[in-house]
Amino acid sequence: MHIGIVARLDIPNAIQLGREMIEFLLKKEIKVSVDSSLIDFLPEFEELKMKLDKMDTDMIIAIGGDGTILRTQNFIDGKKIPIIGINLGTVGFLTEVDEENAFEAVEDILEGKYFIEKRTQLRVYHGRELPSALNEVVILTRKPAKMLHIEIKVDEEIVEELRADGLIISTPSGSTAYSMSAGGPIVDPRVEAFIIVPICPFKLGARPIVVPNKSKIKVKLLKKGKKAIAVIDGQFDEEINYLEELIFIKSDDSAYFIRLNQDFYQRVREKLTEGGINPIMK
Repeated sequence: MHIGIVARLDIPNAIQLGREMIEFLLKKEIKVSVDSSLIDFLPEFEELKMKLDKMDTDMIIAIGGDGTILRTQNFIDGKKIPIIGINLGTVGFLTEVDEENAFEAVEDILEGKYFIEKRTQLRVYHGRELPSALNEVVILTRKPAKMLHIEIKVDEEIVEELRADGLIISTPSGSTAYSMSAGGPIVDPRVEAFIIVPICPFKLGARPIVVPNKSKIKVKLLKKGKKAIAVIDGQFDEEINYLEELIFIKSDDSAYFIRLNQDFYQRVREKLTEGGINPIMK
């Protein structure tokens, strides 16, 4: 087996766990590749250095939180490399195990005690194809305290025309992220759907909408002189101008995760109880 290692770099515990995980795998004679940005903090493993977008491993261990997983998926999109997330962030809906169970979980994986979960992604176009979204695309005004005037179409039918602080187009994976905070529903990742969530709409009747993931969603800016920014998974920004359209369809490429338990609803209950507070961050 060939395993890649990625870690969040602004948490010392994540870097240290990365070091321990590398040593653990090498002792088991597992081939290891380490994200080049992590090697800057672990120069003793220089010979294992590899850029994330060049990795072609059997799996990747991502140490951090959902942000670390989203960054990793952005770089390996299309390669079908499954990710196992070790949570050192805050809530971590996409992560599978906590720090204290990390080595036991990896032992189980090496023994074949796991399954692969496939997650839908959004393909995004703005005159050209942009990076895909695993969680969501958030459309916001360039200027704080200013509203956007937006037209939303689903399969060429106008669904809504509204003024709002912004708009979220979310996958089921992203339904427990910003979409949920903005009032959207929690959607089981097995459901083949996308969620459209207005952010603070001026129109009281503008509510979140769940649409089939076979739909084509179009979002157009209608107010002249108002620019917007589309943020894809918090990793990539794209400026949108008057009368320009963003187009969203289901991506042909899915994201893949290593799971030890099929416990989505239990994970939701636990994470929502925690409320996003982690002692590490205090």
